[in-house]
Amino acid sequence: MTDDWKTYRDRCAIAGIGATEFSKDSGRSELTLASEAARKAIADAGLSAGDIDGIVRCDMDRVKHNALAGALGINGLTYFSEVGPGGSAPCAMVGQAVAAILSGQAKHVLVYRSLNGRSESRYGAAIAPDSAGEIAKFTETGGFGSYDEFFTPFGLMTAPQTFALLAQRHKIQYGTADEHFAAIALTCREHANATPHAQMHDKPLTYQNYLDSRMIASPLRLFDCCLETDGACALVVTSAERARDLPNSPVLIRAVAQGVAQGVKGGMMFPVLTFDDPLRLSPGHVAKTLWKRAGLGPEDMDVAQIYDCFTISVLLQLEDYGFCDRGESGPFAASGAIRKGGSIPINTAGGNMSEGYIHGLNHIVEGVKQIRGTASMQVENAETCLVTSGPIPTSSALVLRRD
Repeated sequence: MTDDWKTYRDRCAIAGIGATEFSKDSGRSELTLASEAARKAIADAGLSAGDIDGIVRCDMDRVKHNALAGALGINGLTYFSEVGPGGSAPCAMVGQAVAAILSGQAKHVLVYRSLNGRSESRYGAAIAPDSAGEIAKFTETGGFGSYDEFFTPFGLMTAPQTFALLAQRHKIQYGTADEHFAAIALTCREHANATPHAQMHDKPLTYQNYLDSRMIASPLRLFDCCLETDGACALVVTSAERARDLPNSPVLIRAVAQGVAQGVKGGMMFPVLTFDDPLRLSPGHVAKTLWKRAGLGPEDMDVAQIYDCFTISVLLQLEDYGFCDRGESGPFAASGAIRKGGSIPINTAGGNMSEGYIHGLNHIVEGVKQIRGTASMQVENAETCLVTSGPIPTSSALVLRRD
């Protein structure tokens, strides 16, 4: 593939989407969840399992590609790959599917993410100190080629703690206040309240509820943090030409990009604290690439699904992707610009904070629904959608467009 992305714009499409129920306790294996979401996506595309010849997974997914292929009865697999880590993976996984299709390695690629993120492995928890060996490998000098040994011995062990430091920096540097963080949480919850399948559909949230919620890591409260969810999502990616012969109108993949922040010094999350400017993470780098490849900009987006592991991650990305100037994301969010009817409605099913946390693959599912015009909280005449994945040292993003 060359750098001339005009050649590749709109060449591939998402033809099918599928998801399980989002819950606190699925009572099922992650393979069962992945199989259900995959079957729904394949059926939604008007295909059968025998039509799938490519699979892309997240490298943190405990369901291997061969296990899912076996469960679905896929016998003609000609391509498989994995992308990671975690929240930075979903858009990049679609990018790998696009590359496989355009290079002729596959015709119909299944992309999935499955996890029992509440009833089993809880991503919000610290490393369980159940053995000296487990702790040692994260704290020994040079462990994992990261800087973790400078943080974990002093108690910095979880994602909320790391992002709390970024939130505090944003407060000090730009005057960001509680109501600015709350605007993200309240918007996501409002949108989830209009979405029947969302985990928080029947749980309204007020500003006073937000203020009264317990502090997780100052200044981040409970409702500044995403959910922990059991569930799965899946997509079927194919060429735009093939998609036009399938039942649903194709949702074109205008462009996709991924990247690593400038100055990254190793590790996955904590090293953001060692950057020259910890508030400038990988999305700023990815955004420049994405907009160039798409031939579009933030002003051309009708709706956005922004990765929301924490409220501060959304504020940073509103700035990085150019929806507002540096340091102005708090007042921008509080102005109502991100709500339905605003200049850029975000996370229209509730996002990771109120719909469910499937590491953000649910954001792409919702983006497809918006372009199809079938979302529960539909943005009128939505023709373009930005989807982002992960605000840590690695991230990815894509632009979806109506055919």
